Amino acid sequence: MPIPDYQTLMLPLLKLAGDGAVHSKRDTVPELASQFGLSEEEQKELLPSGKQEIFDNRVGWARTYLKKALLIDYVQRGQFRITERGKQVLAENPPQIDNAFLCRFPEFVEFRRRSQPTENGESTPVVAAVETDTPDDLMATGYLNRRRQIEEDALERVKSCSPEFFERLVVKLITAMGYGGSLADAGRAIGKSGDGGIDGVIKEDRLGLEQIYIQAKRWDNASVGRPEIQKFVGALHGKRARKGIFLTTSSFTKDAHDYATGLDIKVILIDGPELAKFMFDFEVGISTESTYVVKRIDNDFFEDDAGSNGVRD
Repeated sequence: MPIPDYQTLMLPLLKLAGDGAVHSKRDTVPELASQFGLSEEEQKELLPSGKQEIFDNRVGWARTYLKKALLIDYVQRGQFRITERGKQVLAENPPQIDNAFLCRFPEFVEFRRRSQPTENGESTPVVAAVETDTPDDLMATGYLNRRRQIEEDALERVKSCSPEFFERLVVKLITAMGYGGSLADAGRAIGKSGDGGIDGVIKEDRLGLEQIYIQAKRWDNASVGRPEIQKFVGALHGKRARKGIFLTTSSFTKDAHDYATGLDIKVILIDGPELAKFMFDFEVGISTESTYVVKRIDNDFFEDDAGSNGVRD
């Protein structure tokens, strides 16, 4: 039989979790495969990348979407259980659960509509593929949605880590971006200043011709306001420094952005979503699972033949 899509799997997955126990993906995949009568060969069918089973992948996406709607919650890595909202949904005995059904929950709507600033400052919403999309549209949409999901998951993981781990992550990220010389040099510099408002110092280039001062705040929800930036700028003035980076896992208030923009020194503000974006771009805490090569017709190759009018000696 055809392998069910991820939306078809949502209700059976939620029902499986309906006993209130903690479940793992490793256990739910074979259980759901049995419910749908999938053969061993069907269960082993791979994605085009050849790296993961199709059914396993779709169960994973069904679980992700249920979590975004707060119908299930992750207990720890690879394990989940039903929430009170999930129990209420099951009590309604819905005939199916799909994306349209989940749109009744504001958290899921926010997840689907979430946008991030592009280089020109505009917002690019996460969009769902529709039947009128071309293959190229589908590929681009899939890539963007996959990327944003990974970035969001990466940021959640960073927020749950220790401050010491966050400090090491900042070092690796800035070094991966080409600053700080070697990782060993950056590691010796970070966290050693001990000055108020400054968490570390890193070389701007391999020769150390100029220093960049860093402040890192591993905050969950509270926004970083203007007073925190003023404190950081005061510390920079105390060092006669001209450049600084303020990173946070949360966000900055408008006053903080306005203040940083009007300074006569350079202070870069990096919030949580941008931090996750840099982690993705420079593969810090992110690894490549598979690579797809997109090809096209080489028109120049065929134009050689057209120029000869089809005549060959």
